[in-house]
Amino acid sequence: MTVAEQNLDGLVSAPQQNRSVGWALASLSLATLLSSLGTSIASVGLPALMQTFGASFQAVQWVVLAYLLAITTLIVSAGRLADVFGRRPLLLAGIALFTSASVLCGLAPTLWLLIAARAVQGLGAALMMALTLAFVSETVSKERAGSAMGLLGAMSSVGTTLGPSLGGLLIAGLGWRAIFLVNVPLGLLTFALAWHALPVRSKTAQATQGKFDTMGTVLLALTLAAYALAMTLGRGNFGALNIGLLAATGIGVVLFAATQTRVKNPLVQLASFRNPRLSASLAMNLIVATVMMATLVVAPFYLSRGLGLDAAMVGVVLSTGPLVSALSALLAGRLADRFGANRMMVAGLFSLAIGTFLLSLAMTRLGIVSYVVPITVTCFGYALFQTSNNAAVMSGISAGERGVISGLLNLSRNLGLITGASLMGAIFAVASAGARQGVGQQLLSSAAAAHGMQITFQTATALALIALVLALLSARVAGRVEPIVP
Repeated sequence: MTVAEQNLDGLVSAPQQNRSVGWALASLSLATLLSSLGTSIASVGLPALMQTFGASFQAVQWVVLAYLLAITTLIVSAGRLADVFGRRPLLLAGIALFTSASVLCGLAPTLWLLIAARAVQGLGAALMMALTLAFVSETVSKERAGSAMGLLGAMSSVGTTLGPSLGGLLIAGLGWRAIFLVNVPLGLLTFALAWHALPVRSKTAQATQGKFDTMGTVLLALTLAAYALAMTLGRGNFGALNIGLLAATGIGVVLFAATQTRVKNPLVQLASFRNPRLSASLAMNLIVATVMMATLVVAPFYLSRGLGLDAAMVGVVLSTGPLVSALSALLAGRLADRFGANRMMVAGLFSLAIGTFLLSLAMTRLGIVSYVVPITVTCFGYALFQTSNNAAVMSGISAGERGVISGLLNLSRNLGLITGASLMGAIFAVASAGARQGVGQQLLSSAAAAHGMQITFQTATALALIALVLALLSARVAGRVEPIVP
């Protein structure tokens, strides 16, 4: 082949390669959308499920909890399985499992069969969530990793934003089963795109095929399940059962660590955590998720009781945060590519701290503006941090560990969400109860809601500042530590 022919071939193949990357990112984006939609769309159906099955709220809430618990307990194992057996087949299996379970959810004749199907759906979501980040590093260049991470972050926010409104329309028009069956055509489209566009063979899967840490997987799943249950059971009443589950969590952590040091092919390389960049990134991810959960747990009470908004207006105002996150994630990816992930991570956390501080002022006299402006600053900072943190971590690891590290990133975020729901909710309850003593035990007053908002987001601001300090230390170390995983 002559030089001219080679140049012509390069000119032809470049657009083809770009189209291939585009289709691959489209499939990964849809997989991200599906997993986040599976979380948000089910919540709006709980009242309809209570009426259909004649069940209590404590029973129907397991439709949401079963999905979250399955993701939390299995996401690291899902990532490691993909590192061992190949990412493409595991991602396709996750999409197929999620889609099939959606059919079972939509056809479930009893509540407990619905809950079981939701747990299976969560397993499929765990595979999708763990592998989408890992595949980005294989499908796009390092220079475009930030933009790709931003796209996935935007799709996650779109799924979170779209869930309640789409779910409400489907329930009103077609009934509660439609909120699960709507995933079926989306899942089939995602599967077809992934089958067509994703690389057929993983570069690293064959080296360790057949070697999987079953004991570590079981111990980690049980440990995470115990922690998740400790944080979610009791609905604010932290009793003996919760304490017992936390004690079981501590024992599980010790046993898991001991197991990982003795097996030949551990689920998680504990030596990886000696790297300050990885440890700091996971810690920041957990802290930021804890902070952001306060906006979901506390904000509805502030808007309804503190500002006196009706239910419809509360829903509209609450959509501001996810919408800002979705729009900001795309910009955040470009900023991370241009100015560097570490710098944008620091900038994002600085914006997050400012936003939570403004929320802590809870100036009810300003009306809706007192929430919309601070939440815009907060969610922009969150999107900038999330995109930059994911890009920094995933671009600095070896190819053979991408699945498990992606799983750890998602795990730290999920643990933060679970912790935030319990911790921030408890802080708000205690703070607002103290302010309510002077007005009796009636429904939460405007002053009590504002006081609870102030204390909760003062705590959130302190946590955001801790994460900012970790980011500054991590940025200082970044120049001296090359790979995140040895």
